[in-house]
Amino acid sequence: MAADEMLDRASVRELGRLLRAGETTSVALTRRALDRLDTIGRRLNAVVTLLPERALAAAQRADEELRAGVDRGPLHGIPYGVKDLIAVAGAPTTWGAGPLREQRLAEDATVVKRLDAAGAVLVAKLAMVELAGGMGYEQPNASFTGPGLSPWNPDAWSGGSSSGSGSAVGARAVPFAIGSETFGSIVTPSACCGVSGLRPTYGRVSRHGAMALCWTLDKLGPMCRTADDCGLVLDAIASHDPRDPTSTTRPYHYIPEEQRQEGFRLAALRGATENAQPEAVANYAAALDTLRAVATIEEVELPDLPYGAAIAVILRAEAASAFDGFIDGGGIAGLTAPEDRLRPLSNIAISARDYLRAQRIRTRICRDLDAFFARYDALVAPTLPGVAPPIDLPFGQALRRPNPAFALGAAGNLAGLPAISVPNGFGERGLPTAIQFVGRAYDENRVLAVANAYQRLTDWHTRVPPL
Repeated sequence: MAADEMLDRASVRELGRLLRAGETTSVALTRRALDRLDTIGRRLNAVVTLLPERALAAAQRADEELRAGVDRGPLHGIPYGVKDLIAVAGAPTTWGAGPLREQRLAEDATVVKRLDAAGAVLVAKLAMVELAGGMGYEQPNASFTGPGLSPWNPDAWSGGSSSGSGSAVGARAVPFAIGSETFGSIVTPSACCGVSGLRPTYGRVSRHGAMALCWTLDKLGPMCRTADDCGLVLDAIASHDPRDPTSTTRPYHYIPEEQRQEGFRLAALRGATENAQPEAVANYAAALDTLRAVATIEEVELPDLPYGAAIAVILRAEAASAFDGFIDGGGIAGLTAPEDRLRPLSNIAISARDYLRAQRIRTRICRDLDAFFARYDALVAPTLPGVAPPIDLPFGQALRRPNPAFALGAAGNLAGLPAISVPNGFGERGLPTAIQFVGRAYDENRVLAVANAYQRLTDWHTRVPPL
């Protein structure tokens, strides 16, 4: 295997060993990341802004510190990118929206500061769906940078709203990236791009300096080459932040050597492959067979509650409030997707009565799901009922098949539960499929342990797209 190919396949942990053995340098990794982002990344519409001066200065500093015996941990010297709703001082932070191309914020977001402290090297701001999809987009072409493209097939969508983060990691342009999820925006692009993406528990990672879409649903999390990498990144970015009053005071530390490798108790979502593509059905069945080597699996149904209706009301009402000035000031007229210019006007009409009713229902959902998930290490289901949709089809034609996995996404986000999506095979048009593991609030390490066990038994996460 050529040296460059080895670097493209290497996990964060493996890259760290190469750095400490003197077999590569942070400057070399950073230059390679910048080059791949500027070529492959731009072809996939994954890049908004490259940060070469900041990146190379940080990489040089990382190399000097490692040579001097200063080791900031497993992310020291590793390049990464952030979704362009995360503030980077002085650089454009566009929120994926054409009218905000020149928006510049004065201070790095907390998540960037924590990764700086861990020695990671920020190389780019990555593309996203405009305003993180909060205006109700219905098509892949809902970003001024163009539709995000899957690295496995440029005729397919990369998923949203963390489209550039998924594409950049999937194309092996960066070892990891930070995305955000309100309803599916980490796990969906992770599935479409064949990467491992972790949605942490709500409040686990500070959102200070990140665009607000929905204050009671928004979460920041890592998108990586492996589940283990997700744990390493979460360890660096998770902790309480006084500047984000919703951030939890519960401590988090990822200790992979203490994780179980077998004896898991898993729940499998009944009907999870309903209306799914044949390859997704077959790959899910094969994944369950693999997991039976390390787990007992019980077929279950979620508590019968109106997850989809509740999350729709909460998300639309809070988005209307978060972008109140942008909507009233006419900013929506400059958005790319036609529906994004109109739907916010209906969001404004949601009544306080309906919003409060949805929040009351949510209280029961959180209580019932906590009792449900307490019985299992994780619940497993397909992340999506098929592969990434074509970029020229609206979602109503390509993606939204009635399927219990969508209810699981609504339920998990309403209750703020952690979930990780990992690749589990390939389907039509050479595109990856994926499964997700969802766990109890604050139980990221259990979810990661199951995903790590699955990836020890399979090699889907090591596959590299033929770019």
